[in-house]
Amino acid sequence: MAAAAGSCSSYKKYEIRHRLPDPKIAALLVIDMQNYFSAMAKPILPNVLATIRLCRAASIPVIFTRHAHSSPSDNPILGEWWNGDIILDGTPAADLIPDLGPVAADEVIRKNTYSAFRNTPLEDCLRAKGVEEVIVTGVMTNVCCETTAREAFVRGYRVFFSTDATATADEDLHEATLKTLAYGFAYLVDRQRLEELSG
Repeated sequence: MAAAAGSCSSYKKYEIRHRLPDPKIAALLVIDMQNYFSAMAKPILPNVLATIRLCRAASIPVIFTRHAHSSPSDNPILGEWWNGDIILDGTPAADLIPDLGPVAADEVIRKNTYSAFRNTPLEDCLRAKGVEEVIVTGVMTNVCCETTAREAFVRGYRVFFSTDATATADEDLHEATLKTLAYGFAYLVDRQRLEELSG
């Protein structure tokens, strides 16, 4: 799964609709910023950390996901797709990048497929917090981040997708996701746009 880091793009390139998250009903999703993905995650780490700080300052809850399998037979289709290269829970590869430093108030949710909603407590967590909007950050832009964003949209959440706090293996894939999500699923934001939350 892991590959070279993708780079970032401004939200302005593909923006069709303009909107800011409402801190009263939003949550930040930090998708799979794990040691396994460090090659692509570390270049965007400053933007992810800045986004986390901005959201905490606006009293927006932060929810981390970790992609990890309990065994090779846990969701075997992914093992087949990635030629057995999967992240096993309990290994260093499955841990969040240490610099992220989740705090006690943060949720950390394990998933074993691309969507953070599938067979996880994420939706129950969002409902308990009164969340109606999600801000998506993390890796990989075109896989777990995009799948989670699309599923959030079809479940009725307003979706905001970060252009500079997401990354993937290839710039073309990153750009394709931004263009597609802006067309049909999500408002695009970046750390500069989110600074308006504190204004």
